[in-house]
Amino acid sequence: MKQNVARLAAVAGRIAVLGAVTSVLALVAVQFAGILARNVAIAHEIASTKDDIVALRERTRRQELTIRRLSDAHGAIPEIHDMLRLVGPHEEIIYVRGLAQPTAQPDEEWNGAR
Repeated sequence: MKQNVARLAAVAGRIAVLGAVTSVLALVAVQFAGILARNVAIAHEIASTKDDIVALRERTRRQELTIRRLSDAHGAIPEIHDMLRLVGPHEEIIYVRGLAQPTAQPDEEWNGAR
């Protein structure tokens, strides 16, 4: 009877140790998964921020070019004419519209059908 109790206590002890080890490993795995998820989210945020930086640098470059162009009279005058529809002496504004629709059918010879 003592042997059965001893065996039962040994098995119960092993099960308890196995449960504790499993619990610790599960906690480590959950923590590791959380850290990986956070790293992936941060990596996406960094990539998005880098894209924003590139876009802002391009916008700054375009704005600097516009400032340089508008700082010179030769660049500012056409802009003033376009935006305000003003013309200088001896100048005219010419508006160009889309092509008119054809009113007559083209000749069959012209289309290549003979």
